[in-house]
Amino acid sequence: MKKMFLKAWPVASICLAIAFSGCQSKNNQDEYHALKGDSSAYESTIDGKAVKLYTLKNKQGSSVSISNYGGRIVSLLVPNRDNKLTDVVLGYDSLAAYRKKGEPFFGALIGRYGNRIGKGKFTLDGKTYNLQLNDGVNTLHGGSDGFFGKVWEAKQIDGHKLELNYVSMDGEAGYPGKLVVKVVYSLRDDNALQMDYTATTDKTTVVNLTNHAYFNLSGEGNKTILDHQLMIDANAYTLVDSTLIPTGKIQSVAGTAFDFNQVKAIGKSINEKDEQLKFGKGYDHNFVLNQHDAITPVATVTSPITGITLEVYTTEPGLQFYSGNFLTGVDHDGKGGKAYPHRSAFCLETQHFPDAPNHPNFASTVLKPGESYKTTTTYKFVTAPRLKKID
Repeated sequence: MKKMFLKAWPVASICLAIAFSGCQSKNNQDEYHALKGDSSAYESTIDGKAVKLYTLKNKQGSSVSISNYGGRIVSLLVPNRDNKLTDVVLGYDSLAAYRKKGEPFFGALIGRYGNRIGKGKFTLDGKTYNLQLNDGVNTLHGGSDGFFGKVWEAKQIDGHKLELNYVSMDGEAGYPGKLVVKVVYSLRDDNALQMDYTATTDKTTVVNLTNHAYFNLSGEGNKTILDHQLMIDANAYTLVDSTLIPTGKIQSVAGTAFDFNQVKAIGKSINEKDEQLKFGKGYDHNFVLNQHDAITPVATVTSPITGITLEVYTTEPGLQFYSGNFLTGVDHDGKGGKAYPHRSAFCLETQHFPDAPNHPNFASTVLKPGESYKTTTTYKFVTAPRLKKID
């Protein structure tokens, strides 16, 4: 595949949750307690840097709240088919919860390298770089010192746009080069959250940025996403080994549980006897997108309960579909004290392919001095009429 460093536009956000029960979906009414109009639980100073919560709103009444700690999308309120606002992203009621070791990257900006790198190493210009191992024998989402745990410099440009900046120094988490990163979140009036990523380096390096929002379009805290109707415009996906590292083989989805070219329920094939599903405990795989021009949706998902449809647009060649297989519901520390049980959220992470530095047949993630990494992803929300059940 052709190397791609395309122009990006940040995912626009939907605002800070000022929880009034009249603006919740039926499933969320009287349950959503995050913020309550007070962002103080998200404010602190970390390593001498101020952490705050920023709110973007649009003319439709939608809103998004974003922390500059890890660039986290804390809440995202969009209208359902009855024009009631529904929070569609999982998260926590306080900054402290986002800092817990082992939390599942709720809403975070991911870098330097989204997804996994096998054995935590890669070779670049003849030199081998060893990364932090934080996923068994592999590196996940940049390592334990990834961007998800950094305090970004924040600049709220206006009521619709937030700019976040971070400088990752040469050698941070094992990666070469001083990487200067900017991410702009924009909340558009068509209920689209756009995310623009740019980066430059002073030394040849690898970079693969994304966002790790967990969605439940029936409302965060709803017990399942298996009834959500999903389409992914991809004829192939990357096979993985038992540690979820790509083998290098690109496999056709035809005739498999991974074929979402026609809309079907997420839960329809998730329990099939398939080695790939066994490895991921469900879906946790990179789909090879048929097109990625930021104009045509690469995926759509609809909740039959709320009628909320998410359309995903991107300039990235891959899409990681994760069906929330490692959520346990053991802890009741979600927003409003909710538990987030097994498969109660999904992620659609736009990306270059996992472990690409170790697979020459994958699109390159190498960034050199003088080049500019640019990519755009947009999450657009629309409402659908009441659907007939699709198995």
